[in-house]
Amino acid sequence: MKMNPISTFPALRFCGVSLTVAAALLSSSPAYALSCDELMNMVDVSVPTNIIVQTIEGSGETFSSAEVRCLQEKGAPAEVVSAAKSMMASAAPEEPADSPKPAAKSSSKDSFDKDDGVGDRQSRNKLEDKGGDPDEGDATRDPEKLESAIKAYEAKKPLTASLAFFEMLRDNQYPDKEAKIQYYLARSLYDLTMYHSSQYYFTEVIKKGPSTPYFSKALPKLVTIAKFTGDDSDLVRIVAKVPIEEFPASARNQYYYLTGLKLYENDKLTEARKSFGQVSEKSDLYTKSKYFEGVIYYKQEKLRSAVKSFTEVVKSNTDAQTPQEVEDMSRLRDLSLLNIARIYYSIQRFPEANTWYDNVPRDSQYWPEAQFESGWSDFVQSDVNRTLGQMLTVQSPFFDKQEFIPEAKILRALTFFNLCEYKEVGNILETFDADYKPMQEEMKDFVKQYNSEDGKKLADQAYDRYFGSKPAKTLIPKAAFVRILRNQDLAGIVNHLQVMQAEERLIDEQKSQWKDSLGENLHKVMAEDRDRLKRRAGLKLLQEISTMATMIGGLLGQSQIIQFEMTDAIRGDYEYKLTSQDVQDTSKEFEIDFATSANRIYWPFNGEFWQDELGYYWYTEQGSCK
Repeated sequence: MKMNPISTFPALRFCGVSLTVAAALLSSSPAYALSCDELMNMVDVSVPTNIIVQTIEGSGETFSSAEVRCLQEKGAPAEVVSAAKSMMASAAPEEPADSPKPAAKSSSKDSFDKDDGVGDRQSRNKLEDKGGDPDEGDATRDPEKLESAIKAYEAKKPLTASLAFFEMLRDNQYPDKEAKIQYYLARSLYDLTMYHSSQYYFTEVIKKGPSTPYFSKALPKLVTIAKFTGDDSDLVRIVAKVPIEEFPASARNQYYYLTGLKLYENDKLTEARKSFGQVSEKSDLYTKSKYFEGVIYYKQEKLRSAVKSFTEVVKSNTDAQTPQEVEDMSRLRDLSLLNIARIYYSIQRFPEANTWYDNVPRDSQYWPEAQFESGWSDFVQSDVNRTLGQMLTVQSPFFDKQEFIPEAKILRALTFFNLCEYKEVGNILETFDADYKPMQEEMKDFVKQYNSEDGKKLADQAYDRYFGSKPAKTLIPKAAFVRILRNQDLAGIVNHLQVMQAEERLIDEQKSQWKDSLGENLHKVMAEDRDRLKRRAGLKLLQEISTMATMIGGLLGQSQIIQFEMTDAIRGDYEYKLTSQDVQDTSKEFEIDFATSANRIYWPFNGEFWQDELGYYWYTEQGSCK
């Protein structure tokens, strides 16, 4: 969800999140098919005692003394413990210690789990698994085939397990167990680091609604995967369809946050702010919610409240679990500093705006933007030499590939115009028009192709033009696409598509038995999802490029106005010189004392940029105005 700008300055958006942490797989359960934990799950969900006893007696299972002791320690009803004890009497006699054990037969499904497959690779990044007991809340007895597949999963054989689960779904073997099978298939694919495929089956579980015990277990996994891909668009749509009263209490913060995003997207600002306001301070989503709250307050012209929300983000001490989360929180704080500065600028409290701009860290990706906007603040305060120094920083080679700020050239031209340096103004604007007119034409033509309803249906082609495997030649610089990808919605989908591309290669690396069955199905799923995501990304790309084309068009218009004013000013200057007999020659050079302050040392700029000098440039233009 994009973080909208809160002023007329260029849009700044919060980029997508990437989560990569180590895996922690579930430990395997006891070998008995009807375990102590399973029986206690039945007790915990209030299954009648007589039903549990009937289940034990009808299971034909053997209970060990350890299982009976476990039931006693966990407080199982006396009838349940007694039934378990009665099953101990029918246990098969133990084999003598020296009896030879028959060799275990290795199935073909087991064999490719033991080979160098995806599930065995430690080099791939795996998301942390905090799933707990996945069967908690499922009190019904499973068919033998399903139990066997679950045991394979718990024995850390995700390839074997995933194939077995898929075959059950494909053949519709256990319709009443579909949610459970889908959940375990999703977990198996998750452990294989096939996150998009896993997301697909977790989503199928969620679609069944909160009535299934696997709903509350699938939802956190979808949240984690969305963090990894940076794309929460599907998650937002799913959550919007689930009433709050049916949502698991453990996932309420995700509900409030995602609902807030959906309401914000639909421009229902008051409702969105209330939803964001219900996110707990202890949640890792709290800081993001406060940021959105600040943006909404600004849009509602409640500036004091907006500053208060942004200040809370700046001061936030939310614990981040990974280096990527640390970086994401840092970006939010930098954006909040920038937005506070913009608010002060909008109410013409320029010195305070400058103070907040100066607080944006030099290593922030938003620092060049802060330098440019601070330059505007200096310009309206008539500190034109400071403005020129900041524009020199923004246009330095250090930012060529990352920062697209064409507005800086117009501000630079306007500043020289105010100094009556018309030749410099003419050079800047001539170069600006030559660079940006063809660029804008390409953007306008690109957007025009997809303006109709039929054209929008082909938006996936719009995405491929610039982000496909064979992108077209373009006049649009790389830095412009960096700016476009600060739209989190678009950046998240682009990253998601890259995740899918890598995942398809993983599928193709597996052995034929798995690849030609489940793998083929996953390819079909991803083909459909890829087209859908490309269309969604294409529409967002068209929107961003349309906005950028309009912005550049406005700058080209400003360029023409400055050139017209410059022509008029030059004519007036000539008329003055022709009629005045007292015009003095002021072209002689003046000396500069480069030790003009006890706190600073000045030296001439020789055209060579040094990174530690960025932000400290200062012009000494006296101007040619009479």
